[in-house]
Amino acid sequence: MSMEMVWLVLMGLVLGGYFVLGGYDYGTQMLYPLIGRDERGRRVVRAALGPFFFGNEVWLIAFAGVLFGAFPRLEGTLISGLYPLFLLLLLGLVVGKAAVQLRSRARNAQVWDVLIVAGGLIAAVGWGLVVGVLLHGVPYGTDGVVTLGWSDVVNPFVVMSGVSNVLLLGGHGAVFLTLRGSGDIVERARRLARPLLLGAIAAVALTTALSGGTAVTRPTVAFILVAALVVALTIAVLLVARNRSGWAFAATSLAALLPVPLVGAGMYPYFLTSGEGGLTVSQGAADHTTLMTLLPFGLVLVPVIAVYQAWSWWLFRGRVGPTTPTYF
Repeated sequence: MSMEMVWLVLMGLVLGGYFVLGGYDYGTQMLYPLIGRDERGRRVVRAALGPFFFGNEVWLIAFAGVLFGAFPRLEGTLISGLYPLFLLLLLGLVVGKAAVQLRSRARNAQVWDVLIVAGGLIAAVGWGLVVGVLLHGVPYGTDGVVTLGWSDVVNPFVVMSGVSNVLLLGGHGAVFLTLRGSGDIVERARRLARPLLLGAIAAVALTTALSGGTAVTRPTVAFILVAALVVALTIAVLLVARNRSGWAFAATSLAALLPVPLVGAGMYPYFLTSGEGGLTVSQGAADHTTLMTLLPFGLVLVPVIAVYQAWSWWLFRGRVGPTTPTYF
């Protein structure tokens, strides 16, 4: 395996971890007023997020570090070319994180409740649009510059990618609350989880139907991964109906992770392409010496983050209720 491939896998692992863990944060935020219908219920929802809320973003920081160190040309081209979408994502992250943290400490609770929902929704839509744009194809010029226009974002395939991600992460967040909540919260979350997951299946199917003319270079691999996503969501629906919250969460976690290999494997050997050339993995990567120098850090970083996340989940594995101490 080449060094570029090793680092591509490492980058996929940390980004996939972020999609799974940050994904249920955003899903929970979107469902916040629907599941937490009164002040007592909303406190339980915030308490469910509490121990993991900021720690989950470590995976995003790790992804940014891998992108900057191992794939510097991709980092420069991707961030500058897709900056309107990344600006949208940054807005959602900042607004959502600040609103959850300040909700119990500031006046005008209704304003902060709206910002909690808005932050989760913006982040979910933003990541769905990014995935959709990459799969649909970016306007990659002969000068190596990506010039993204609104016509590249506002098209049926990309828009449906955003809708699919909202429904997917909404279902993921609902299943998370069936695992972490207690009392009425669990039942409300379960009632919402099934239609959201079924809606995600329908949205993914429609998005796939609109995928003709995309820049996917390995359509068979992409189809297999999309089929796996649909199967994972279907299994999650069945498990939710049987009150198997733990296994249902594992299924939705797999579904939330699969867009990462869908882009990575479906577009290989390209990072960015419109179907007529583009930036390949080899072109976007740093030189061999740099990748070898950074490798020990990468091989240590990912296991440490994984162990930390597993430890925090084990430490705070119990369900939360209205009297559970919480920072939020």
